[in-house]
Amino acid sequence: MNVAQDSPPLKRVDRGRLLVVEDSAEDAEAVERALSRSHPLLRLEFVTHGRGLVDRLLEAADVPGIILLDLNMAGLSGHAVLGQIRARTELDGVAVVVFTSSTAPAEVESCYDAGADSYIYKPLNFELFQTVLKGAVDYWQQNRRQPSAAEEPGTSGVSGASEVSRAAGAAEAGPAGPSVR
Repeated sequence: MNVAQDSPPLKRVDRGRLLVVEDSAEDAEAVERALSRSHPLLRLEFVTHGRGLVDRLLEAADVPGIILLDLNMAGLSGHAVLGQIRARTELDGVAVVVFTSSTAPAEVESCYDAGADSYIYKPLNFELFQTVLKGAVDYWQQNRRQPSAAEEPGTSGVSGASEVSRAAGAAEAGPAGPSVR
C-alpha cells in the first residue's frame, strides 16, 4: 500500500500570507506593527482562537505559508491547534511557528514533538520583538517547509545559527531569537 497515494493532496501554499493565531489584542497589535514595518507586502490575517481553524484552512483554496501560533489561549490551546494542524497531511506545507512567552525547555520540546517548525520566545522589548519576528518570517519565506515523509535521507531541512539539535538533547529558545528544526 502506497501511503502517498492514499493521502489527500497538499493544499496550495501562499507564501505571501501569514496567519496569526493570538488571543491577546496587545500582542496581535505588536505583531501587526512589527511585520508591517519589516514585511510591508506580507498579507496578515488574525484570528483570536483556534476553534474551527483547521476546518477553515481545509475549506480554503489555499493556505498561508506561515502560521504564527500562540500557545496560551483560552478555550482550545495552541498545543491542541498544533496537533490538529499536524494531523492533517493536506497542511504539511504550512510552517507553524510557535510564538509564546514560555521559555521552559519541556514546553519547547513538547512543541517540536507535536510538529512545530520553530519556537520563538516573545521578547518584551519591541525592537527585539520586531527583529525576532523578521528573522522567523525571512527564514520560512526562503525555506519551504518539507513534510517529514518527503525529506531526503541525510538532510534535516534546517539551517542557520539558531538550529536546535534534538540529538544533543538541546531545546532552547530565548530572547536571542528563534530556534528552528
